[in-house]
Amino acid sequence: MQRICVIGGSRYFGKLLVQRLRAAGHQVTVINRGSSRPPAGVEHLVADRGDEAALVAALGSRTFDVVVDQVCYTPVQAAIAARAFAGRTRRYVMTSTIEVYDPATAALPAVPADTPVPEGNVDPAAWPVDPELPWHDAAYAEAHYAEGKRQAEAVLARAGGFTFASVRSAHVLGGGAQEFTGRLAHYAERVSRGDAITVRADELPTVFIHYGELADLLLWAATEGDFGGPLNACSDGPLDVRAVAEAVAEQVGREPLYRVAAATETPSPFSFDRHYAMSNARAKDLGFTFSRTADWLPDAVAEALAAAAAPTR
Repeated sequence: MQRICVIGGSRYFGKLLVQRLRAAGHQVTVINRGSSRPPAGVEHLVADRGDEAALVAALGSRTFDVVVDQVCYTPVQAAIAARAFAGRTRRYVMTSTIEVYDPATAALPAVPADTPVPEGNVDPAAWPVDPELPWHDAAYAEAHYAEGKRQAEAVLARAGGFTFASVRSAHVLGGGAQEFTGRLAHYAERVSRGDAITVRADELPTVFIHYGELADLLLWAATEGDFGGPLNACSDGPLDVRAVAEAVAEQVGREPLYRVAAATETPSPFSFDRHYAMSNARAKDLGFTFSRTADWLPDAVAEALAAAAAPTR
């Protein structure tokens, strides 16, 4: 049994992670702002992680074997966490994102389109940090999501006092209505109605992960792994946007329709004209086994279709 603190963990794969940690016999503490309660048997601390005094007060004298941070989006939040958990934990795992590799959001080393992007393409130990940017402005933080994650990783990587690991998640699917971004639902609804899907003229593939597999990987990283640094998390087998639409079409019995986006138009989710499909070789070398996207995508599509067909109140 380990003492594990999860910051966030109130929805989707974070909620599933908390459930699986508890089922595995670990002593789990969840910190959130009180919007939802964790499962029975899980300690609940209510605090805004952006309020350092409130966070420290809520923690009291508690110490943990591992902290899993599900909701760290800016270097300011990361710096608060680094100070608040100094001397309280031996390991800190932050959930990060594939978007740190998006070449549209930073000047990154070029990677050929047929080469999966390795973790070293964004090195948190060397990434510049600017805490004076308007990270407290929600609109700014949202518009600079990828850079916020890069800088948050950099702050925690340099904090010292604990082993820091970041799990860079691929695009997460599965779970039907639990998949709150609505990206797979977009395809379920448009293909079912016969509406055209807006795509780019030249599509490049990306990578995905099932929400249950991501919860498993985070549990493994927290309780079994002792590695540090960034780790890519994606199922085997990249797909482009048309493959996603065709997976829906196969179940609804209707051919997908496509329309090329105008220059100023935002295309459908997962329609990329730039390459940043990740390599998962490091995680495999460390002992984690990934599923194939093509094996779980049909079930994820079925859940999305069922959620779209469910009556709303």
